[in-house]
Amino acid sequence: MQDPEKFWNPYLGGIALGLVLLTSFLVMGKGLGASGAANRFGVAVAQVVAPAHVAANPNLAVTAAPGVNVLDDWLVFEVFGVFIGGAIGAYTAGRFGLKVLRGRGVAVATRLTFAFSGGLLMGLAARAARGCTSGQALSGGAVMSVGAWIFMLSVFGGGYAVAWFVRRQWQV
Repeated sequence: MQDPEKFWNPYLGGIALGLVLLTSFLVMGKGLGASGAANRFGVAVAQVVAPAHVAANPNLAVTAAPGVNVLDDWLVFEVFGVFIGGAIGAYTAGRFGLKVLRGRGVAVATRLTFAFSGGLLMGLAARAARGCTSGQALSGGAVMSVGAWIFMLSVFGGGYAVAWFVRRQWQV
């Protein structure tokens, strides 16, 4: 049985994330982000399903240059590393397994619908903004970008403002 209260120490997790960000800046010369990898996965799928559409769309065609593997990019490997790191973190915290965390009065289908809808909305917003929250918050914040700090304060403020409306999702 998994212990739902068992998590990594947030301070140690924060230090580990900071070290990963520092390593990314030192090795790659760039900060962390995930939306570029998601875009590349999408283009790879589109190349298989509708290659003519990819070739005709300048935005997609730039990513899918002839003779270049769309998935041969450091961001793809970064996201793969995030997946592996998450699995290791869940395993070491005793939380590894398939489970949908939700409030007592919320059906699994409702929780998954909310999660999928939120992820889709965030993905579309990241594409429109040409970057994701992890790139903005971690990388932009680390280099003391005023815009990144304003953005993150807005994200946290928006989350706080909306929390009351979705609190039922988490009440045990």
